[in-house]
Amino acid sequence: MFSLRISSAVLLSAAFLVTPAFASHVHRSPTSGQYRIHKPGHKRHKKHHPRGQQAIDPERVTQIQQALIHAHYLTADANGKWDATTVAAMQKFQADNGWQTRLMPDARALVKLGLGPDYSTAINAKGANFAPPAISSNAPAADDAGLIAASGVSQ
Repeated sequence: MFSLRISSAVLLSAAFLVTPAFASHVHRSPTSGQYRIHKPGHKRHKKHHPRGQQAIDPERVTQIQQALIHAHYLTADANGKWDATTVAAMQKFQADNGWQTRLMPDARALVKLGLGPDYSTAINAKGANFAPPAISSNAPAADDAGLIAASGVSQ
């Protein structure tokens, strides 16, 4: 009976020693790989990349200033600097046309000032007319009166 107890004790202790060797779970620390512990009060710093246009090219500013002078919204000389006088003139021009006033010029304002895109060098521009279409009236022309008479409709 004593040998039975000894053999069962040895077998039981061998089972406890061998079982962890065949375990399939691998323990990883929480800071390995993509997981990080953030301490309270610690701020993460992220680089701020400004979006959109930050400044206007001095040549373009000169063109805008010349157009504003021509439209009688700016009295100063065109110096190529986007200064407070130029900003105020552009905001007044946009407000007078019912557009939102912004620090950067609105595309509609640039087109109305004559500074819109130039399509004269486009592939299909030869012989094209870039002027806005003429306003047509809805009144019947003189030729339409002849058509009405020929149809037999009396007026």
